Amino acid sequence: MLIRRRMLLQRSALGLGAALLPPLARACEFQAETLRVTHPYCHATEPGSTEAVVCMKFDEVIRSDRLVGASTPVARGADVAGALARPTVDFEIPEGQETWLHERGTWLRLTGLRGPLGVGRTYPLTLEFEHGGTLLAQLTVDFPVLRFR
Repeated sequence: MLIRRRMLLQRSALGLGAALLPPLARACEFQAETLRVTHPYCHATEPGSTEAVVCMKFDEVIRSDRLVGASTPVARGADVAGALARPTVDFEIPEGQETWLHERGTWLRLTGLRGPLGVGRTYPLTLEFEHGGTLLAQLTVDFPVLRFR
């Protein structure tokens, strides 16, 4: 009888613990007023690096918007780099479309890094949208880009 009660108690505790865990699929999704931002990330940087490339996806866009600002405590500034480079943060996000900031096209560049960004770390990232307001997100640091010589 005692063993049966203990097993029932363990099952109940495990079930309650699992129910309280946040869903993993939503761990890197952030909802603004006009759109959803998915998985803002950059690659780890080496000591002495002054810049980092930030990538993310915008979808569920219910109204055309613009990313007009970005800040994080780990960098002094940000701008848009790549194919649609701008000296400031200014990136158009069309309504009803999936849009990417990605290292093979246009990306958000963090400038004036205050130190190396380590693998597996997360840092606060504030994104400002023209219509969608201010969004507090998390910047995830992924493995460094492998360079083959």
